[in-house]
Amino acid sequence: MLSEERQSRILSRVIQNGSTTVQELMELLGASESTIRRDLADLDSKGLLVKVFGGAVSKESTFYAKDVFFDSRKEHNHDEKMVVAKYAASLIQNDDFVFLDAGTTTDLMIDYITAKQAVFVTNGFSHAQKLAAAGFTAFILGGEVKAATESIVGEEALESLNKYHFTKGFWGTNGISVSAGFSTPDVKEALIKQAAIRRTSDKYILCDATKFSQLSCVSFAAFTDAMIITTALPEGSSYKQYKHIIEV
Repeated sequence: MLSEERQSRILSRVIQNGSTTVQELMELLGASESTIRRDLADLDSKGLLVKVFGGAVSKESTFYAKDVFFDSRKEHNHDEKMVVAKYAASLIQNDDFVFLDAGTTTDLMIDYITAKQAVFVTNGFSHAQKLAAAGFTAFILGGEVKAATESIVGEEALESLNKYHFTKGFWGTNGISVSAGFSTPDVKEALIKQAAIRRTSDKYILCDATKFSQLSCVSFAAFTDAMIITTALPEGSSYKQYKHIIEV
């Protein structure tokens, strides 16, 4: 295959999905890793895409390499988060055993939960306090405290998760892409999300429209591993074809 044709197919994939990985392109094009990396570097130098660690994202995408502090994110797209949070809270029933991920949208959910008999486990220390104050039975994972996201992470938290089996779970994400799935900047936080998702029956990712076609350093689940609850999809995006996305 000529380099021009190969690069054209790479660019088409990135435009359609928002991002792609070197491994995916190797399988798609039957090319070596070094060839794919050269193609990505060439396309990046021409300003047609953005080369990132392990792959590439579209020019319209944003790559997040570190977390923004919890308080700074609270008011970002607040109205959209409130709509998503309210809908997500309505899915919880009295017999549910729920994992609630640390994050600003999951934090807002607590104000709308009416199922007082539901039991919660969370790695968000502000979430645990808020749940307890509202009269819910809540457990918090033990482990390392991460100030930026007000969360508990690390080996002890992973060990804590091993004894649980959740009926429902709700997670935030820094980025969503068809090829890279759901991603977050921190590997310790990604491992907690990944472990909790594996132990949950009904899985929901909460996000606003700005998270689509965004990419962070570490993927914690595949694109189709969970239902996505959002207020809207990006205009003209290919995401509208997927049935596991709920627009509220």
